[in-house]
Amino acid sequence: MSTDDFAITAEGLSKIYRIGLKEQVHENFASMVMGFIRSPLQNFRKYRSLYQFDDVTDGESTAAEAQAGIIWALRDISFAIKRGEVVGFIGRNGAGKSTLLKLLTRITPPTRGQAEIRGSVASLLEVGTGFHRELTGRENIYLNGTILGMSKREVVSKFDEIVEFSGVERFLDTPVKRYSSGMAVRLAFAVAAHLDPEILIIDEVLAVGDAAFQKKCISKMQDVRKQGRTVLFVSHNMPAIAMLCTRAILLSGGKMTMDGTPHDVISRYLNSDAGTPSMREWPDAALAPGRDVARLRSIRVVSQDGRTATSVDIKEPVGIEMAFDVIKPGYKLLPHYYFYNEEGEVVFASLDQDTEWSERPYPTGRFVATAWIPGNFLTAGMLLVTATIITRSPDSLQFDEAQIVAFSVRDNMGPGTARGEWSGQMPGTVRPLLKWSTKYFPETRERDDLRRVRS
Repeated sequence: MSTDDFAITAEGLSKIYRIGLKEQVHENFASMVMGFIRSPLQNFRKYRSLYQFDDVTDGESTAAEAQAGIIWALRDISFAIKRGEVVGFIGRNGAGKSTLLKLLTRITPPTRGQAEIRGSVASLLEVGTGFHRELTGRENIYLNGTILGMSKREVVSKFDEIVEFSGVERFLDTPVKRYSSGMAVRLAFAVAAHLDPEILIIDEVLAVGDAAFQKKCISKMQDVRKQGRTVLFVSHNMPAIAMLCTRAILLSGGKMTMDGTPHDVISRYLNSDAGTPSMREWPDAALAPGRDVARLRSIRVVSQDGRTATSVDIKEPVGIEMAFDVIKPGYKLLPHYYFYNEEGEVVFASLDQDTEWSERPYPTGRFVATAWIPGNFLTAGMLLVTATIITRSPDSLQFDEAQIVAFSVRDNMGPGTARGEWSGQMPGTVRPLLKWSTKYFPETRERDDLRRVRS
């Protein structure tokens, strides 16, 4: 295979930063004068220490490096991406995903190593970069399109599609400073989504907007994939990675730890300590997900004895416990969950049917709602949970936290399980233990034999 078959090749990419430098504080006037005289030399030394790393070795990090404030954002990353591949990069916050994309898009140079990109590139690293608050939505479409590399003719030809995709037609001639944050994000992504590059590099764009707009974004990215373009996609949304990507790369601590199929890499990530946790909480109400009626304060996976569970036996029931605050009374609320498997498929959804609260408005205060999944219902593997609350009449989304917690279901053989003593493959997204009954009718066989003799 020739190099022309590859859209991107990276060899030994590393990025090092030095932290901890601080300004010198002068104790008196004389010291300040001497500092002023010496400042050109000091500034040169400081600049060199920030951008020169001759004292850093290629081996494992040492205590001396840590003391000197040396941070390896990326260390010795090498890969090759073929034309038309859609590659997802996953890993916990701080793993180096965004840094890698910035190196590939030449926003920042690598400290060591090199990368070669063959083809035109468009990047969506920070949606909305280049928007001007004082300009109208219409004007910002032209401005942002130009910044992202589109000609005026291209913007004009795609203008109606961009506006329709964004859903802000009524406010097109309103200054962006009067837009809600969601409106501004939708318009920014709409412009970026209509670029026509050979290589598209995307960083966490699915973390913005509401659930309906995120579905529209995924649909647009599926269209890009069908057109045969090369796509690099960073996201914490595992179902989106599984749905959109043909390959995935796992980063941890600035190093590449796995390169393979999305299913295998996602399984490795979710089953590691770096994956989605089985419990999340928000001690600060101001930072908790939610809007003016309800806010999510914690969510966790619980075993039948009430403990937080990262893994459960396939025979055991498991609960998803959601604690939320109602801060504005008088609304009927509908808490519900969506359960996804590792392939990004919705296994099932569950809506709160507690008759005590389903037909009356909620007062202010703390509520804890738990949905229990019976034992011998789920199949073995990893489940990711999306937590949502809406108000009813009218319906209004309060929060929709995608794949916020996860847990694994351990397989088991023996009596009392759907598998029984069978050791072969058990396909399916669920594995219920059904009640079987078998009846024996020996007289039926005797009658059939008699009829054959008579005939």
